[in-house]
Amino acid sequence: MNPKFLELKKRLAEIHDLNKISWVLGWDQQTMMAPRGGAVRAEQIATLNKIALERFTSPEIGRLLDDLQAYGESLPYDSDDASLIRVARHDYEKARRVPAELQAERVRASSLARQVWVEARQKSDFNLFLPHLQKNVDLTMQYVECMADGQEQAYDVLLDDYEQDMKTADVARVFAELKAGLVPLIAAIRAKEERVSDACLHQPFPAEQQKTFCWNLIEQLGAKRESWRLDPTVHPFASNSATQDIRITTRYYDNFLNPALFGSMHEFGHGLYEHQVSQNLERTPLCRGASLGLHESQSRMWENLVGRSRAFWRFMYPQLQAAFPSQLGGVDLETFYRAINKVQPSYIRVEADEATYSLHIILRFELEQEMVNGQLALRDLPEAWDSRFEQYLGLKAPNDAEGVLQDIHWSGGMIGYFPTYSLGSIIANQLWEKIMADVPDLPAQFERGEFTALRVWLREHLHQHGRKFTPTEILQRIVGGGIDVKPYLRYLHKKYGEIYELN
Repeated sequence: MNPKFLELKKRLAEIHDLNKISWVLGWDQQTMMAPRGGAVRAEQIATLNKIALERFTSPEIGRLLDDLQAYGESLPYDSDDASLIRVARHDYEKARRVPAELQAERVRASSLARQVWVEARQKSDFNLFLPHLQKNVDLTMQYVECMADGQEQAYDVLLDDYEQDMKTADVARVFAELKAGLVPLIAAIRAKEERVSDACLHQPFPAEQQKTFCWNLIEQLGAKRESWRLDPTVHPFASNSATQDIRITTRYYDNFLNPALFGSMHEFGHGLYEHQVSQNLERTPLCRGASLGLHESQSRMWENLVGRSRAFWRFMYPQLQAAFPSQLGGVDLETFYRAINKVQPSYIRVEADEATYSLHIILRFELEQEMVNGQLALRDLPEAWDSRFEQYLGLKAPNDAEGVLQDIHWSGGMIGYFPTYSLGSIIANQLWEKIMADVPDLPAQFERGEFTALRVWLREHLHQHGRKFTPTEILQRIVGGGIDVKPYLRYLHKKYGEIYELN
């Protein structure tokens, strides 16, 4: 093998190790760490990120990439080696524009902001969080200045970090088509909302019993305890240090079953993507999902297309009834199925139903653009949030915790992330139509508790490739085209037309 390629792999592996150690520290901060450790933890994570960035943007990496360009071009495009050189070059050209100290400061500020966000959310006090949000946005704009070529919109730069090559105008067009299909559907459902009750989900469900059931649930989906963790946290997320070290989280509400159930399945989808990346790509920049939109397609697929399907609960509901006999023993399957699919505008994004969920995302997409374009002063964000929320969902949040402070993303400096959730829902349904064409008896398999065929299909078509291909290339390879809203709207109209007897 080319000795310079081996040298590049060695250096990239060490950089990958540093980044993964940082991720583990971040996971610990959000799950295990004592609250007063936050200030020093922020410095630790910033130090690791600075060292990793300095190593990655070193002249040695640049020279190796230059020397290996011809070698990479001589290999098949879809080979692991050619893909590694290509993706490393892409990442290198982006990373070298950002001073290591600025990146370290962004990491430090976001780590501290997360700690304050937890407190601000507990106290429902936006003003407590505001100085940290302002710092995050200021540092984000410094980052944009480093990355922009003078013609790009600020939001284009941020969006590209999560969904490569996607532009703000592209998302706006997709969301306009999505909104046009959702608004009349939601209106039709609202006219018949009394047909579905979710009262059975709003009962006392002891957290320890929920925890036991959720572990049992994800184990049957394919999570093995020797490679997976499931821990409680304030805002659910998934992380990993390797393909065989998958760490997902959820949260338990004593009087509402949905967050733990569907949060666990959502994060399982993220974890499975990382778990099924080819181990040949371990300790390289290729060893993760290709984009956040594709990642969210996996979480939304397991949460909704599997987890809110009638076929799945024909298998799983007797186990849930056995776990909570006094709460659900007298509730039949059809009542439960309709309850978990009730459409009703709600304050909290992660607990929203499938039909109204994307309105939560469109709201955030619009506010984020105004935040980075200077059209919205951050001190006015709660008022802007409430106004837009009432316009789109007909509700006004009773407090900051259930409104502008509900999500962790802005505390982590993740501006530009939110659109990927709805893009993920759209992509999930594009993939699902292809899956159903290839494996038409999948619902029957779910009814028997068999999920291997779905995992294998996802591994072979998507997961194993990691970042070898761009999001656009992956969709082209699997479905033969780009992002298409129509399968998602077909799914929603068919499913909820049946549940609410709209036709």
